[in-house]
This record gives sequence, C-alpha cells and structure tokens, in this order.
Amino acid sequence: MKKVVLFSFLLLSFYSQSQTYVKGNAVTALALVPNIGIETSIGKKSTFQFDALASFWSSIKGKPYEFYTFTTEYRYHFHEKFNGFYAGANAGFDSYNLTKWNYIDIGVHQIGVGYTLGATIGYEKKINKRLMLDFFIGGGNHQGFYHSYYIETGKRFELDHAKGRNKSGEWIPYRGGLMISYRLN
Repeated sequence: MKKVVLFSFLLLSFYSQSQTYVKGNAVTALALVPNIGIETSIGKKSTFQFDALASFWSSIKGKPYEFYTFTTEYRYHFHEKFNGFYAGANAGFDSYNLTKWNYIDIGVHQIGVGYTLGATIGYEKKINKRLMLDFFIGGGNHQGFYHSYYIETGKRFELDHAKGRNKSGEWIPYRGGLMISYRLN
C-alpha cells in the first residue's frame, strides 16, 4: 500500500509541476500491438518517459507471438524539451511467449523474461498547444532468460539442456515508431 501511495504522490507531483504528454504509437497500432506511454518534464532540457508495448497475439501462423515490454527512458533535448531532436537512454523489462527467429522452422517456442539497456534518438514536432508528434528509433542489448518448448506437444525441447533457464543476449533494435502525443496540462 505504501508503494501505491508513493507512486501516486510522485505521479501527481509530475503532473502538477510540469508539462506531461500521453502518447500512442501509430505504427505499432497498425499491427494491433498497442504501445502507450507518458512523458513528463524533469528539467530545462530533460524529460522522463515510461511506456508499455504489448502483443496479445497468442498465435501467428501457428506460432506464439505474445509479449509485454515496459521501458523507462531519460531524454535530453538539444533545442528545447518537447520540440526538436533528442537522445535518450533507456532500460526495460519484458515477459514473453514467442518463437525466436532462429527456431521458426523447427516448431519450438520460448517462454521467459528479459531486460534491455539501450539508447534512442528522435525528433518531436509540436502541431499545436496540445498535440505533438514524436518520431523515434532505438535499440541496444537484450538479455533473455527462458525455456524452450515444442509448440505441438508443450514438452520441453530436448536440446534444451540448460540447468535453470537458457540465457541469450542480442544487440537489436527494439523501439521505434511515431507517437501521437496529447498534452495533459
């Protein structure tokens, strides 16, 4: 309960003291994968963003593709906040049940969790007092911890000999799109 009160207080403080935008990614929405976020001012040229990306697809062509990603990001704006070019550093957490690219042809999927550390570059363009567009792309390192299972039977993949969870790390692009943003205050 204390955490809920503290989080509510911090959110209310951000909202009452600074510009805050709620956002939706138009590019991922076209694939029916919602990506929503909130960005708020924390300094003269700095903002903080939190966003969530979710794929609710339990199957695409018979292969699972369900994941949930939560990302926090610090952004430094070169000109002025919420207008022009920016660079950001991000960290995130994900949970997934999907078929990794190198397992597509063998009928195996992975269930696991992971984290990301990376960077983003982008450009924000104000349309009017309330609306803004945010074009961005980002990526970095993803570390995953998972088990592999056969799609048909649900049994553990026989070449999966890891004690505990399998581990893998990749340098990948994992963020991007066009956020349509609405100013709350």
